[in-house]
Amino acid sequence: MLSAIIRSSVRNKFIVLLFTAFVIGFGIYAVSRISIGAVPDVTNNQVQVMTTSRNLSTLDVEQFITYPIELEMANLPGIKEIRSTSKFGLSVVTLVFDDDMGTYLPRQLISEKIKSAEQQIPEGFGSPEMGPISTGLGEIYQYTLEVDPEHKGDYSLTELRTIQDWIVKRQLAGIKGVVEINTWGGYLKQYEVAINTSELHAKGITIDALFKSLENNNSVAGGSYIEKEDEAYFIRGEGLIEDLEDVRSTVITVKEGQPIFVDDVAEVTIGHAPRFGAVTGDGEGEKVMGQIMMLKGANSNEVIQSVKKRVTEVQKSLPEGVKIVPFLERSELVSKTISTVIENLVIGFLIVAFVVILLIGNIRAGLIISSVIPLCFLIALSLMYVFNIDVNLMSMGALDFGIIIDGAVIIVEFTALQLFKRAEKQGQLDASEKDEVTVTSASRMTRSAIFGQLIIIIVFIPILSLGGVEGKMFIPMALTFIFAIIGAILTGLTYIPVMSSLFLNASTKKSFKISRWILSAFERIYKPSLNWALRQKYVVLTGAVALIFLGVFTFRNMGAEFIPQLDEGDFAIQPVMKTGKSLENVIETCTRIEKILIAEFPEVDRAVTRIGAAEVPTDPMSMEQVDVMVTLKPKDEWTSAVTKDALADSIKKALSVIPSIEAEFTQPIEMRFNELITGVRSDIAIKIFGEDLDILQQKGREIKTLIKDIPGANDVTVEKVTGLPQMRVKFDRKKLAMHGLDIATLNNIISMAFAGRSMGVIFEGEKRFDLVARLTGDHRKSI
Repeated sequence: MLSAIIRSSVRNKFIVLLFTAFVIGFGIYAVSRISIGAVPDVTNNQVQVMTTSRNLSTLDVEQFITYPIELEMANLPGIKEIRSTSKFGLSVVTLVFDDDMGTYLPRQLISEKIKSAEQQIPEGFGSPEMGPISTGLGEIYQYTLEVDPEHKGDYSLTELRTIQDWIVKRQLAGIKGVVEINTWGGYLKQYEVAINTSELHAKGITIDALFKSLENNNSVAGGSYIEKEDEAYFIRGEGLIEDLEDVRSTVITVKEGQPIFVDDVAEVTIGHAPRFGAVTGDGEGEKVMGQIMMLKGANSNEVIQSVKKRVTEVQKSLPEGVKIVPFLERSELVSKTISTVIENLVIGFLIVAFVVILLIGNIRAGLIISSVIPLCFLIALSLMYVFNIDVNLMSMGALDFGIIIDGAVIIVEFTALQLFKRAEKQGQLDASEKDEVTVTSASRMTRSAIFGQLIIIIVFIPILSLGGVEGKMFIPMALTFIFAIIGAILTGLTYIPVMSSLFLNASTKKSFKISRWILSAFERIYKPSLNWALRQKYVVLTGAVALIFLGVFTFRNMGAEFIPQLDEGDFAIQPVMKTGKSLENVIETCTRIEKILIAEFPEVDRAVTRIGAAEVPTDPMSMEQVDVMVTLKPKDEWTSAVTKDALADSIKKALSVIPSIEAEFTQPIEMRFNELITGVRSDIAIKIFGEDLDILQQKGREIKTLIKDIPGANDVTVEKVTGLPQMRVKFDRKKLAMHGLDIATLNNIISMAFAGRSMGVIFEGEKRFDLVARLTGDHRKSI
């Protein structure tokens, strides 16, 4: 059958050349459309169920929210793992499913269960929602809103936050491949009614009366329509609050003919929601940050380019002096990685082509063999595009051009030899004779070539059976290599015989003088070695066995890791702080860290710190948990250190002047992968399970003492699970009965007093802001 294919190819040269042109054209099209990334996305198939309840303590979040959700989700089909995080006011339950269930079926199953879970959560404690459809590679573009020096002081953090939420975020929405635009930092604007309890008591007004007056005086209604003089007039009752003055002039009640307004018992101002996170940057203080999340499975390169194009357009609509400044974007890492891959592939191709031409000794034969490399490369890329495999460091890094052209070398060289011999016997060969020699020679050698190539493919089959993270990491690499080998087989059966028939001739066997000299030198070395080996069979076999045992011994004692660490070019520093630190104190500490980084290390380009959790808490952190994202300048501009590890050591030493913090060093993507796959940010984690948190914390410190001196163990820290300070309000039920009060009413007042209670919304054009009632600031500072 192989001989028939080769004979048919040589007879139908035009069809083969047309097919080759099609392969080149489709390959170029695939290159322009294929998904490009830096590393393979190894995130498992997971869905996050997030519930925000800003008023609940950690214990209550676990008891009333996290546990009911876990219980409801436990019996979902295809579920592999459930893990959860309960923080103050925040619950995140991570559900890991089998990969073969796909992306959307698990979300559909969860959406059905969320309804029943929500019924078990007390009213007002929060509603569970699914997180965005994204992965560890989803944080593709992060930016801060900066104000030009001449406009410093013109915009407050509240105004910058409003610009981010209602201008930037809205205009960035709708980009193909973007699933979420998250906001960090600043103050979320609210219309605040700060209640003065002394005035309430003096005027004999209850809090419920104040609430009802605000709710009842902020509404619209429709009254159908009336017909008059052949026209229909639609009736609309307009009663929405439009500004602060409308709130102040809202009547609560009338006593002795005198109306009592909201302004009489409360201070009405522009306020902000309680914060559970912030952003600081470059040692300049607080900033407002945006984070763009990519849809799972989207083409990261295309999405980033679309985002950058849209950002340029959005920039034109921003108020004067405000600009979007990216500080962490995936395109730089992708371009660096892909340029490295392309550089290695091009250099590899040139080296292989040079060596082939040098050893074959003929330019024509060498070029025919070398042309197989780009053809197989395009075939591999075409099949990667068809099967939706990303181009990245792992998938392209395994291509071996030497193996790809192995079959082409033996076919072309043997064909050239046979043409030379036939020409010696009968002189000049015509086209039909050349075709016959080519078919006979190629058929004879193709069997050996394909046999070797099939063995290589069989070697990769076990890799295709891998599952989980290792499968996502190595299967694309194996498939890419197999695709390239398939290309080598196809070209060996079709393209190589046709090109040999067209361009090889009897003189092709005449090689360069230097080529004959090199091969003769190798032959002079090889023949005596071969003769000695054949005479000393037992010595050779004994040496081979000894080498096998030496290899096994060496392998068992070598260090090992899952994959080589990719240098992302940036740092993610995680300062571990004392549990329960106030947000203001954390902000001061982070600003001090940034000032040290910017002032003492010229290698640092920008340092932006994310504190606590964002509005969409895909990264659930407490207020004392911090990520300092440090972007570095190119290495040729470094002066403090030569390597990244040395720079990390220098930074750690410089940060040691700040008391009560321990700094952990990692990289942005690496940190995100670790957290999503295992629930922790470190490369290695030790988990202890039990009911008593104090004992768990004690055992954690004991383990740290035992492992901190192990060679290679660095940045050993114990996660804080205790020590969060609380103010507890415990009720005396007998005294409640004497006053005719109930616990629910008092808890609602406590919640309103500090967190605030929403009374509706106020519209400013298309913008909408909550109208919230809470106690005045003086009444919210102490027990």
